[in-house]
Parts: sequence; structure tokens; C-alpha cells
Amino acid sequence: MTIFVSIAVMQGTLHVSNTELICMSAYLELFGTALSPRSPLGALLIGALILGLILIVVLLIRRSVRHVALHLSDTTALQFVSEFAQLLTCVFGFVLYAHLIPELRALGTALLAGVSVVSVVVGMAAQSTLGNVIAGFSLVLYRQIRVGDTIQINSPLGVVTAKVEVISLGFTQLINADGHELIVPNSVMMGNSIIRLSRGL
Repeated sequence: MTIFVSIAVMQGTLHVSNTELICMSAYLELFGTALSPRSPLGALLIGALILGLILIVVLLIRRSVRHVALHLSDTTALQFVSEFAQLLTCVFGFVLYAHLIPELRALGTALLAGVSVVSVVVGMAAQSTLGNVIAGFSLVLYRQIRVGDTIQINSPLGVVTAKVEVISLGFTQLINADGHELIVPNSVMMGNSIIRLSRGL
């Protein structure tokens, strides 16, 4: 439309009434208001846009990991890094959204004032969760066990022989000979003695 308007202006044949100009400026103002982060509709549209970008980035990460995994013999670290990258993408998207919306930015500033007390409470509440994440990093970095290894580990039911299926941020998933899944926190994997019976490919 702008091309036609600029051509008509150059030719001197544009005849726009005041009513049409007022309507056009009202549409532009309405469009600008709708995309304003201060309006509920604008906040919703910005949230949908950021959510769409997060989903695209997560899908690209997953697709890249699948492509790279075809060329690797040990995918333990790759799976772990993939999950961590997806988590960081979601956190970054949330922080970006909170920064763009003025009401959330004001709320964040108010919360920042009490961050010292909150950080101590959250730190104590999330101690085991953070311990599992740090233990997961240790499992992947030190390569004590890898996906595909067959191991023996102590459990409440006694010594269990199982194959390592997944090492994620918080837990390790094992499959025993009966096909049952054992979900073991990474901190338990790091704290127990493990006997490796065979290495995965």
C-alpha cells in the first residue's frame, strides 16, 4: 500500500480526505497500543512471541543433538548438555519477558530488595535438587558411568544389576534385567560404590 501511496504522491494524483487520514491514524494508534507491553493484549502478544521463539530454539537444539548423536559412540555428555541448554533457553526467555513487561520489572525490583532472605530459604529448600544437578555434572565430566554401561548398585531392595539408559540433570535412569525402571538421584549415584560390569558402546 505504501508503494501505491508514494507513486500517487509523486504523480500528484492522491486525493485523501481528512476522514480517511483520521481512520488511518486511528488504526496505527490502535496497532501501536495493542503491541505496547503496558497493555494486557500487548503483554500477551509479546509472551506468545517469546514462547514461539523458545520453542523454535528448543526444537533446533533437539534436532542438532539428534544429528550429532548419529556420529558419536557415547552420547552421555551430549544428552546432558542438550537438557541443560534447553533449560537455559527457557530461563532466558522468562527473564527476557519479565524485563520487557514493566509491571513484572517493577515486581522484580521489589523482590530484589528481599533477595538475601529468599536466597537462604530457597537454597535450603533446593539443597537436594542442586546437589543432584551438581552430581549430574560430575557424573558427565568424570565419566564414571556412561549411557549403555551395565552396573551394580546398592538399593533399598539390595544389590541391583541394571543398564544405564539416561543421565539427566537430576537423576539417572536404569533398566534392570526384568525391564523395570530404576530412577536414582544423581547424588546417590555419586555417593554409592558402583561396580561396572560392562561398558556401553
